Amino acid sequence: MSKLLSLKHWVHVFKRVGRLLVSSRVPMKEKLLFVVPAALYWVLPDVIPFLPIDDIAVTMLLANWFATRFEKKYRL
Repeated sequence: MSKLLSLKHWVHVFKRVGRLLVSSRVPMKEKLLFVVPAALYWVLPDVIPFLPIDDIAVTMLLANWFATRFEKKYRL
């Protein structure tokens, strides 16, 4: 739990996400698995009222999932 509250952890996660998003080894379809849900949640928060989670929190959780999953999958 303390890891999720650590600023150092989140800086590292977003660096990893940036590296994955510009990597030619990760297919565009899989990059969109992060970009599309995050963008939709930022643009359409009122359409999804049953999820009372802040936009930044959703983006951070998606970024952590994306970085962990695709670094393991593509060994980056």
